[in-house]
This record gives sequence, structure tokens and C-alpha cells, in this order.
Amino acid sequence: MSVLVVGSVAYDGIETPFGKVDRTLGGSATYISLAASYFVNNVRLVGVVGNDFNEQDMDLLKSRNVDLEGLQVDESGKTFFWQGRYHYDLNSRDTLDTQLNVFEKFDPVIPEGYQGSKYISLGNIEPSLQRKVLDQVKDPRYVVLDTMNFWIEGAEEELKKTLSRVNMLIINDSEARELAEEPNLIKAAQLIRDMGPSSLIIKKGEHGALLFTESGVFSVPAYPVVDIFDPTGAGDTFMGGFLGWLADTNDLSDTNLRRGVVFGSVMASYCVEEFGTSRLKNLSRQDITMRYSEFKRISEIPTYNGEL
Repeated sequence: MSVLVVGSVAYDGIETPFGKVDRTLGGSATYISLAASYFVNNVRLVGVVGNDFNEQDMDLLKSRNVDLEGLQVDESGKTFFWQGRYHYDLNSRDTLDTQLNVFEKFDPVIPEGYQGSKYISLGNIEPSLQRKVLDQVKDPRYVVLDTMNFWIEGAEEELKKTLSRVNMLIINDSEARELAEEPNLIKAAQLIRDMGPSSLIIKKGEHGALLFTESGVFSVPAYPVVDIFDPTGAGDTFMGGFLGWLADTNDLSDTNLRRGVVFGSVMASYCVEEFGTSRLKNLSRQDITMRYSEFKRISEIPTYNGEL
């Protein structure tokens, strides 16, 4: 099955307590596409880059069988650039610089060959642009949406219009509380699902993730990574792993959604082990399967046959 990914392709300058890189490949569409490429061979990326985009980064995406027909190259300016510094706990960060550059005028045009894509990943872009993507695709089977506080606060009505057209929303816990205007995550999840998406994933960083569906709640812990260097892109990598698994299996059952959450967590756990997208360049299916098995082991609740 094909996966269509729409979002940003960028360069990031990242500083953490464990190191620093001045310019590395990033962007939501990049992380999503690379993660999904380990599950399906038909990832289609729609985004925009500038005249400074390196050929070696093009080659990296192509080496992972990411189709770049939908990647616009705007020679009039530079690629979107973000620079940030993470605090010691890696849960908070300061944005030092944001240069939208050619991304400021990004107009997602879906090539004709992409319009029949069945699994759609709408990365974190303006909600009206996300709907514009949906207007161009034909009968998608599953649409996953990402958003952020900026759109919740500044484009809430537009966001709610988009939410009414998607199957799954993936956001973090603070975003869920803000969108629902409800501090309790269980209540917030129901309020958000009432806005349109039948399912919801709430990411909780180092505390794992929660999946909410008609069948109930499913909780996955975060994998206990020993060497965490950079959390940038972990959420997008989660989204790519999750949707890649669904597209690979073409199974939207509740049980398989739960497997997808685990595979998303597996991919995110690899992402944080190196700066930027570096760790996503050279994984194997065996690596992913082994860590999935380890997730199952650490999450298993021992059988108890006694009485309380």
C-alpha cells in the first residue's frame, strides 16, 4: 500500500547537553517518510526545499525508496531552517531561530500519480493546507493528522474543520489538554474524538503513549533508551512507524492499531539515539523486529492466579 506524506523538509541546528550539530536534515515530512520507508516501498513525499538543499540529502531519501516527484525545489530562496537548544531533561527546549524561507509560501500540489494514495500522513502544517491536500486525494483509506499548540491557539476553527475529515489525530498531552480545554486526559480524549477523528494517540514523551479508540484505551511505555542524544523528530518518526505498519498490513482492526502504536514507539526510540535523522539511515527490519519483541517483554504483565 502507498503512503502519502505532506509536511516540512528542513535543516535543523540542534544543541543538547550531549552535543551540537549546526545543520542537519530535518522536517516533519522527512522523519515521517524515513520511518515509514522501513515498512512500505511506496512512500510519496510532498514538500518544498530551496536552492541550498544538498544533493546528498536527496540521495538519502531516494535510497530509502522515497518518491520525490512531489518535492518542489524553489530556486528563489533557501530551505526552511530551525535552530533550538534542549534543556538537560530533554523535555523542554528553547527555539533560537526560525527561518521559514521557501516554506512560508508552501502550496501542497499532489501529483496525479499520488492522488490515489490510500494512507495519508498530514504533517504539522496550517490546517487549511491539510484540507487542501484532502481535497486532492481520491478515496483515502486512512488519514492521520498531526498539529501543534500554534495552530490550536491561532487557527482553532480551521483545525476543527480539518479534524472532521481525518481518522486519527496524533498529539502530545499538553496539546490534547489545550485543544479539549480539559485537564483530564481521558475526558480530553473523548472530547477530541467527538470533533471527528475516530481514534486518537496522545504522546507522553518519556512516559509513553496512549491510544484511544471505540474499544477503549491502550497504553504503551516508552522504550528505556540508554543513550538519548536528541529528541528532535521523535514524534514525527512515531507517526511514520505507526502509519507505515498500518499500510504494510492494510489492517485497521483495533488489535493492529495497537501493534502500530508499538511500532511507532520502536521507531521513535531509535530516532533519539543520534542527532537528527542519522539513526534512521541504516536500520534493518531485524533491528525493528527485535526491539518490538523487547517492547512486548518489558510491557508484559505476569499472570496471577492467586486470590487477593
